[in-house]
Amino acid sequence: MLGALMFCSKMVMEALPNIHLVGALTMVYTVVFRWKALIPLYVYVMLDGLFHGFAMWWVPYLYVWTVLWAVTMLLPKRMPKAVALIVYPAVCALHGLFFGVLYAPAQALMFGFDFEQTLTWIAAGLYFDIAHFFGDLFAGLLILPLAELLKRLTKKIY
Repeated sequence: MLGALMFCSKMVMEALPNIHLVGALTMVYTVVFRWKALIPLYVYVMLDGLFHGFAMWWVPYLYVWTVLWAVTMLLPKRMPKAVALIVYPAVCALHGLFFGVLYAPAQALMFGFDFEQTLTWIAAGLYFDIAHFFGDLFAGLLILPLAELLKRLTKKIY
């Protein structure tokens, strides 16, 4: 269900390029579920492939979102709220800003780009990465409240 929520949230916001909740939800699930957050993350990736097609654009999704999961895993588990309110949105936003850079190695391998062509590809997508940055920054403001809510809800289940 959590992976489907990620997919649906992206679909609802699809009219806004690179503005979505996927990064924020990846971090929420990681803060709450740690290793188990990979399950909804890859459910989302598979749903995206099923819906939009398993084409070349999809291949980097196999690792790009995992980078955000891994960085979130490296953050302290018991971060003070005042710090988390700054760190979580910042990490989310930086992932959005560097999305094109993270995506580039797969593009370079699949299309045979040399280093200069890869840098050109990254530069051409910079405007989208800047939009991604601001979208993820604002979505990142939801991470701490959603993580706290999800922790409370899951305590009732477990």
